[in-house]
Amino acid sequence: MGHVIYDAAATLNGFLADEQGSLDWLLSVAGADEAATELVPTGATVLVEGSATYQWVLDHEDLLAQPEKWPALYGSKPTFVFTSRELPVPAGADVRLRSGSVSETFSEIRATAGEGDIWIVGGGDPAGQFIDAGLVDRIAVSVAPAAVVGGAPLLPRTYGPDRLELLSADAVGQFARLVYAVRRG
Repeated sequence: MGHVIYDAAATLNGFLADEQGSLDWLLSVAGADEAATELVPTGATVLVEGSATYQWVLDHEDLLAQPEKWPALYGSKPTFVFTSRELPVPAGADVRLRSGSVSETFSEIRATAGEGDIWIVGGGDPAGQFIDAGLVDRIAVSVAPAAVVGGAPLLPRTYGPDRLELLSADAVGQFARLVYAVRRG
């Protein structure tokens, strides 16, 4: 059975998005496109994200007007989006909107992933919910050479060194790649 991985890029000071919910800071990192191919979890067969991440990508990439761009970003992988509101879905995209707790939805996500990995793409709060429920095996963070004043934190939770074990620290282009095993609480 595959792993559950929270794998995200963050600013040097620990934010996923800036105060306006933008990821423009990430897109401006020199070589980010080349590094992205090395940083994507290749064994992932299912993606999970929060509604803010999903909405930003929809808007930034104009995916509702240009749904043909979806496969270049997400491939054919089913994408579960945790949300408390109705959201549009690009034509042809396998997007599954879910509300409620991650624990209630996890068996469906796991069954959809089969033997593959589950990649929690973005959303510190959804990732925190998965960790709180004891469902995450690994956290991988690509720290970018950028800082923002505030915004969406990488992980809005408190976890001590008793919960996280450093597995690796590497340079990938301009990013510092940190990978941690998550010990069950």
